[in-house]
Amino acid sequence: MNTGKYRTGMEITVKTEANAPYKICLQDSFRKLPAYLAQLGCEGHRICIVTDSNVAPLYLEEVRQTLASCCSAVAVFELPAGEESKTLNHVRELYEELIQNGFDRHDFLLALGGGVVGDLTGFTAATYLRGIRFIQVPTTLLSQIDSSIGGKTGVDFDSYKNMVGAFHQPSLVYINIRTLHTLPDEQFASGMGELLKHGLILDADYYEWTIDHMSEIEDRKFSILLTMVARSCELKQSVVEKDPKETTGDRALLNFGHTIGHAIEKLKNFQLLHGECVALGIVAAAWISWQRGMIEEEEFYEIRDMNVGFGLPISFEGPTAEEIVAATKKDKKMNAGKVRFVLLERIGHAVVVPDVTDEEMADAVRSIRYERSGQA
Repeated sequence: MNTGKYRTGMEITVKTEANAPYKICLQDSFRKLPAYLAQLGCEGHRICIVTDSNVAPLYLEEVRQTLASCCSAVAVFELPAGEESKTLNHVRELYEELIQNGFDRHDFLLALGGGVVGDLTGFTAATYLRGIRFIQVPTTLLSQIDSSIGGKTGVDFDSYKNMVGAFHQPSLVYINIRTLHTLPDEQFASGMGELLKHGLILDADYYEWTIDHMSEIEDRKFSILLTMVARSCELKQSVVEKDPKETTGDRALLNFGHTIGHAIEKLKNFQLLHGECVALGIVAAAWISWQRGMIEEEEFYEIRDMNVGFGLPISFEGPTAEEIVAATKKDKKMNAGKVRFVLLERIGHAVVVPDVTDEEMADAVRSIRYERSGQA
């Protein structure tokens, strides 16, 4: 993989047919955020920062002061941290905040935080006054390389993840790589679950690069983080541009690991982080790929071992294989009653297959389900 082109200050432009292009900007601080907002015409308009109780003590005041120089007013809406905040009730509260502060169609929302904050802010932006502009300022690895790009927004409905949502592209994605230096280890590992997926389904060289640079990634060396985040953003960009609303099938490849992963996440009552569940789902999907003769045995075990190397799980306790298979039937990615399952045809190339059986899924789950001695 050619790493020479990656540098601080780089930009990636996302182009989709139905929407104006927007930039993904990779920086080493928040210093240039006002200049990018000025390009969007924010001068004289209001902006509301949406953040959570984990991120606010770290970055809220810095970002608020930065935005005060380019916006007429800066409001703040703070959520309790965690998946349990991604609800319609909190969307309602944010609507009230915007109405009380007189936000109109020319104003902005800014999501400062991880995937929960980004998804909820994007959904609110898509539905408030039939759509206003919003900025993604992702502070976690998972949100920087995945959820902030592509316009998928949504909230959970009861225990069903992202069941209520809309496609609403951001006007800007501004990534301060240095926020990864304050990210807790388990959150960093969670992001690696999605990041490893990008290489496995789209770029074998990138996947090998992550393996070769494991120690530098774990040490969070800035230049390595920049290269890693930039390449994942490019890969996500390439998929989003081909299939902005998941209609052609290209974007479905990004669901590798998510069918079983989402089921585990739901049945474990979100006790595991999203990236951890995706990582478990990737191992299960790779197991099916191996059993079907699509990848070699040693490739399967390398995929599993990479989870261990990056602090991700390879087994879980709790729900049975049958319960997890049943939960996949309620996934929003169902098509005519069938699960669209993503498998590896080879490292760096994934395919959507319509014929993965319940038994294959159950066997895959059993391969990653930890059972204590004497447990049924």
